[in-house]
Amino acid sequence: MENGIFKRIKKDWVIYAMLFPAILYFSIFHIVPIIGMKLAFQDYRVIGDNVWVGLKHFNVLFSSPAFLDVIKNTVIISSMKMFFFFPVPVIMALMINELRNGPYRKYIQSVIYLPHFLSWVVIAGVWISLLSPVDGGINVIRGFFQLPSVDFMTSKDNIRWVLVFQEMWRSAGWDSIIYLAAIMKISPALYEAARIDGASTFQQMKFITLPQLMGTVVVVFILNLGFFMNAGFDQVFNMINDSVISVIDILDTYVYRIGIINGQYAYATAASLFKGVIGITLILSTHFIAKRFTGKGVW
Repeated sequence: MENGIFKRIKKDWVIYAMLFPAILYFSIFHIVPIIGMKLAFQDYRVIGDNVWVGLKHFNVLFSSPAFLDVIKNTVIISSMKMFFFFPVPVIMALMINELRNGPYRKYIQSVIYLPHFLSWVVIAGVWISLLSPVDGGINVIRGFFQLPSVDFMTSKDNIRWVLVFQEMWRSAGWDSIIYLAAIMKISPALYEAARIDGASTFQQMKFITLPQLMGTVVVVFILNLGFFMNAGFDQVFNMINDSVISVIDILDTYVYRIGIINGQYAYATAASLFKGVIGITLILSTHFIAKRFTGKGVW
């Protein structure tokens, strides 16, 4: 068995060499840090050995009103993104698949993929300018229709929606690639048979494309649930300000603030460990539920 593995590696060594940087990245930044999770059960000491304190930091964590507010914000923002954003890449892939003009299709795909390659710093700058209450494009349009100017960046009622639509603008096109690839694997014979039977384009989409796509949709949904408690650190960090911090301060920005800025490393590790446990629980529970009712899951 081991000889067979080494033979395959030797045969396809170029492919494994290309995979090595990704393996190295995940090993350094995702696997090795797991060892440091024991700090959540210790008091950190700059000099000398750390002192084992058991669940002390978790007790402080769950009794903190600030932490409970952060969890609430994280759940609300992630739920909004999951509910309003998740279907958009699927719809976008279905629409792109119906484009028959080759050059026009490539142009549309290039335009919707481009925002994914921009950093959140650039995206935040673009959106802050776009939403400016003085000369931002959105408020200029509102003014044209005699509507009052709105300062979206300091509005607690609007800032969460700004995060949702900003995420949608940046990632919907790129995420649609997964579904487009799944659509391309569907047998053309199914569409030919449907056309012979007189099925319209919408009927082909409803009775062929969508059912064939459901396996991919279920897997992506389960994997996305694993990142449910993330809510987008880079995005929130670049969009947050004192006026709206109470409604968009999420778990990751909270951990950054108490861990990196305030130096409470053990307390921040406890918060991160809590987030990881929730993520694993969501993935496993959703996988088994989906497996039972649809027969499809992550494995």
